Amino acid sequence: MSKITFLGAGSTVFAKNVLGDCLMTPALQGFEIALFDIDHERLQDSANMLNNIKKTSGSTSVIKSYTDRKEALRGAKYVVNAIQVGGYDPCTITDFEIPKKYGLRQTIADTVGIGGIFRNLRTIPVMLDFAADIREVCPDALFLNYTNPMAVLTNVMNTYGGVRTVGLCHSVQACIPELFKSLGLEKEGVKAKIAGINHMAWLLEVTKDGVDLYPEIKKRAIEKQKEKHKDMVRFEMMLKFGHYITESSEHNAEYHPYFIKRNYPELIDRFNIPLDEYPRRCVNQISRWKQMREDLVNDANLTHERSHEYASYIFEAIETDVPFKIGGNVMNTGLITNLPREACVEVPCLVDRNGVTPTYVGDLPPQLAALNRTNINTQLLTIEAAITRKRDHIYHAAMLDPHTSAELSMDDIVAMCDELIEAHGSWLPEFS
Repeated sequence: MSKITFLGAGSTVFAKNVLGDCLMTPALQGFEIALFDIDHERLQDSANMLNNIKKTSGSTSVIKSYTDRKEALRGAKYVVNAIQVGGYDPCTITDFEIPKKYGLRQTIADTVGIGGIFRNLRTIPVMLDFAADIREVCPDALFLNYTNPMAVLTNVMNTYGGVRTVGLCHSVQACIPELFKSLGLEKEGVKAKIAGINHMAWLLEVTKDGVDLYPEIKKRAIEKQKEKHKDMVRFEMMLKFGHYITESSEHNAEYHPYFIKRNYPELIDRFNIPLDEYPRRCVNQISRWKQMREDLVNDANLTHERSHEYASYIFEAIETDVPFKIGGNVMNTGLITNLPREACVEVPCLVDRNGVTPTYVGDLPPQLAALNRTNINTQLLTIEAAITRKRDHIYHAAMLDPHTSAELSMDDIVAMCDELIEAHGSWLPEFS
């Protein structure tokens, strides 16, 4: 019996999407769905939910919960990762509140920036523990990483974990539908080419019947910017740098030095930037969980429709040898020629029985590659800090972050990092 292992299975809603999709996929019938989470109550919730879907869908897969991670992984053909180390309380709160004392405001704080750096530093040791188990009990498994910070964690698993890893993000498949809906354009028949880095990949080409749609997109974007909407940062970046970005405006507001600035507070209102957005989402999700739990876990008649998540389509393509195209996060083995080879990049990939094969992109437009490199700098220094356990590299990563360095002095950055290290306590390894 082939096996799909889900690490972080207590993420019940996400488990419904990814594993519910697997239960609905003919090529994946008869698989064992192995669930692991350190929160045993949430683990059981997810198992109950998936068994309800199994019953209503008629799936022949077997749902099995594990409290021993190595046994959950043993013999797995595919591993899906959706963990969050430290959760909302205390770690996300810490990531937002201490920088705020220094005048550094954030929106999501899960990719780069101070929040992204510290989320990486507490997650990388756990991921490397996963990698050690995988090398021992399922060395040929394909590891699909959904956990942020996507680029760094996928890089670490490939470079230091010795595990065949592809990172997956919703933003690629959502890019065209969201953009075209916002501008009142019809997306049917549209061809697009997207590449860059995670959360800052670029819509390089967008055509229909051989016609370049960018002139019409930009014309409508100029009109759209005359009124408040939720995507003002991305539209502004497109109009200034020439290309649309895959990830949302609330994310991109903190990836650049242009939008969240103490000396220009009017920019927050002008570009409709939702400061402290991620903590609000966490609080809302926690408050809604009681009702969601009732709807998901205790509904014996729960059904599921296959979602747009890539995981089941990847497994299906490998099992059936029917090709499927994805946007995947992989190591830059010369795929994007004007980005560092040691970086993780997001490029079109072909999936079939051979696995996930990335495609060659070549040079990005120089201004786009330059913007990507500003974030790659922080990513690579964060990895250096995590692997060497040298505190200086944490400072370097923070001082090279575009938003942080635009707001704070070097002395304040060092003091803030020291305070964050102390506040995280046992959530972080020791740094010399």
